[in-house]
Formats: sequence, C-alpha cells, structure tokens
Amino acid sequence: MLTTSMARRKVLIIDGDDTLWENNVYFEQAIEDFIDFLAHSTLSREQVRTTLDEIERLNSDVHGYGTAAFARNLRETYERLAEHAIETRHLEHVMNLGRRIVQVDLQLLPGVAETLDYLAGRHRLLLFTKGEPEEQRLKVQRSGLGPRFDQVVVAKEKDVAAYQQLIRDHDIEAHQAWMVGNSPRSDINPALAAGLRAVFIPHPHTWRLEHAEVQADRRLLVLQSFGQLRDYF
Repeated sequence: MLTTSMARRKVLIIDGDDTLWENNVYFEQAIEDFIDFLAHSTLSREQVRTTLDEIERLNSDVHGYGTAAFARNLRETYERLAEHAIETRHLEHVMNLGRRIVQVDLQLLPGVAETLDYLAGRHRLLLFTKGEPEEQRLKVQRSGLGPRFDQVVVAKEKDVAAYQQLIRDHDIEAHQAWMVGNSPRSDINPALAAGLRAVFIPHPHTWRLEHAEVQADRRLLVLQSFGQLRDYF
C-alpha cells in the first residue's frame, strides 16, 4: 500500500540491462552455442561454463563489460580448453558468437514503457548502468526510453564508490532515493551500503556473476515486476 512518505517526489535510479530490457538471455545463448562448438570430450557443460566464469571474473577489471569484452573472454576460454590445433577461423567464429549480440533487436521487459511514463510525471528518474559507454548509450537510444530520464550515467563498475560518486555528482539526497534493479551484486547491495534505498526486481536470467545474497534491510523493497512500481511510487 502506498504510504504518505513514499508518495512524495523521489529520485529513482534505475538499472538498464535485465531491468528495463532483456540482455543476459542473449549472452546465455551465445555461451550454449560456444559450448556446442567447443565439444569438449571430457569436460561437462558446467565445467566449461565454470572456466568461462573464472575468466570473466578475472578480466572484468581489465576489459570491463559488454559484448567486446565477452567475445575476448570466449576466445580466451577456447584457447585454454580446445583439444586440437587452434585455427584462425575457429577463433573468428568464437569471437563472432559474442559480437553478434549487438545485432539482436532490443526487447523491453513487460510494463516498462508505461510504468516509466507514469513515474516520470511524479519523480526524478536517472538511468544508471554499467558497461562499455557507447554500447550502453546505443541501447538507451534503441529502447526509446531516453526522454523519460533526467540523466543517463554509464559506469565502469557499480560498486559502493560508484554510488557515492553518483550521489555527489547528481545532488541526490540518499534517504529520498531508490535504486531499482535486478542484480544483488551491482544494483542492490552496494546501493544500500552507500546509503540509498533499493527496489529488487529479480530476473530469472540474471548473469551468474551478478548473483549474491541480498542484504536484509528495512530500506529494501522486493517486487516481482517492473509494473508494480506504480503501486508504491
């Protein structure tokens, strides 16, 4: 039920990937295709995936996030696990599994556009996402959602320091602001640690490296769909 305090004008800081539009499902399909192509004779699909996870975790600080970084991680995994002589055409095929993701039609999640229209008339909206800046800004452009937001901010990482910087740079009163997202690791836990409130909207295909135990906190609201934001804000 909407309370008087929640009805006042807020700052809603909203994630992009897998909060506003589908994203990780395309990476997951590329990974499945990669494992099929590798066709390892002794490692299970999960063992191959674990190797990729390790490489992605180690490389994220260097290469960041996005399709280009993902393609490089697929290549490194292939070079580590391939059981035969590695040919240039094989590496090119592996890289293309990652690169093709940018060509996929962007699909908004249910209720997103109409919910943002409703919220934009009542609150200040910021889009806060991480990844390769040009790639993320292109997603915003393709989504058609840009005009609903006061600002679009793309960070290399969404950790506590990044949220603190966001609060300073955009004149945000933390106790009046909510971070809305699907990732415990990037959207919820660091936002709470930085003093913000948070709305957790789980997505069934959230990237494995974004999984974490969500902090129990009285400042946390858990919803099942983006459209439910209209019931609270």
